[in-house]
Amino acid sequence: MDALIIGAGAIGLASGAALARRGANVVVAEAARGIGTGISSRNSEVVHGGMYYPAGSLKASLCVAGRRRLYAYCRERGIAHAKPGKLIVATTAGEVAKLESILELGRANGVEGLTMIDGAESKKREPALSCIAALLSPETGIVDSHGLMLALQGEIEDRGGSLALMSPVTGLRKTAAGWQVRFGVDGESFAFDAVVNAAGLSAQAVARRTEGFPAGMIPPQVLAKGSYFGFSGKPVFGHLIYPAPVDGGLGVHVTLDLAGRMRFGPDVEWVEREDYAVDPARAASFIDAIRRYFPQLPDDSLVPGYAGIRPNLSGPGEPAADFAISTPSQHGMPGLVHLFGIESPGLTSSLAIAERVADALMNET
Repeated sequence: MDALIIGAGAIGLASGAALARRGANVVVAEAARGIGTGISSRNSEVVHGGMYYPAGSLKASLCVAGRRRLYAYCRERGIAHAKPGKLIVATTAGEVAKLESILELGRANGVEGLTMIDGAESKKREPALSCIAALLSPETGIVDSHGLMLALQGEIEDRGGSLALMSPVTGLRKTAAGWQVRFGVDGESFAFDAVVNAAGLSAQAVARRTEGFPAGMIPPQVLAKGSYFGFSGKPVFGHLIYPAPVDGGLGVHVTLDLAGRMRFGPDVEWVEREDYAVDPARAASFIDAIRRYFPQLPDDSLVPGYAGIRPNLSGPGEPAADFAISTPSQHGMPGLVHLFGIESPGLTSSLAIAERVADALMNET
């Protein structure tokens, strides 16, 4: 099988590696000048436990399976990662009820080690933390996302595959011989047996360029921007600290990088276009949110960091949409998989999503 992967982020590279392991000849086409310049490099680098997502959903099953695969892959490949654990905190009685619901859901999803602790125990673990209860997730961690993508790229190339940078896909057409794929403004075409659309924010655009693909099967995309602020002082937390979830995201939380530096974010800002500037004025709303669980946050300690944009399939006030993995058995076009709405926990789920993609294509033949 000659397989084309559109998009060299974590999902695309993982899908390419999964197909290469099964003997496919893989080409990964990326419109940008390097790998992982989009969603994959603009996130928290958190390895999620899997307790937030509805039981039976793709997000629930692929997050839990993906997390287990990811930790194993990192150990095997020497990819930097850590497992500091996470505390999801409640500062009101209503939020305690939210935590209890998350605990119940997490156990239904098979998440290991979840434990409710009271405010005193939380304070003992994290002296700077203020809450009345917390849900401990010991399996939550962090990963060097670029190191992961480099390892996946290396695996593809070790198995004879290749990476084509600055190679935007401008058209796909099904023929008797497979897929004719057009690249760039000059429109040069190449033939492939299978195509995986892992283009992230551009996934819907690629689907619209697929001749004959049903327009009604392309979900609308809603852009959710999340900004991050760095912390100018010495880190005060050893766990990741999350508030109770909010509409469109998981709330302004504390994350740590592998060097131990502390940052806050993301918030949720519904936008119409890609814009990665961080507005320093948003620090005021961050401070209000953070001081609910970290009341000693010093004034003027937040420094504008970076922003990411999630390719959501649902908008404000709507239930969070699941991943949409559009396979040949669903849309009827052999050798084609479109991936829509792969936002959080996409990085955590990447290796499990890749196996789902490889199964969908290899089981056709």
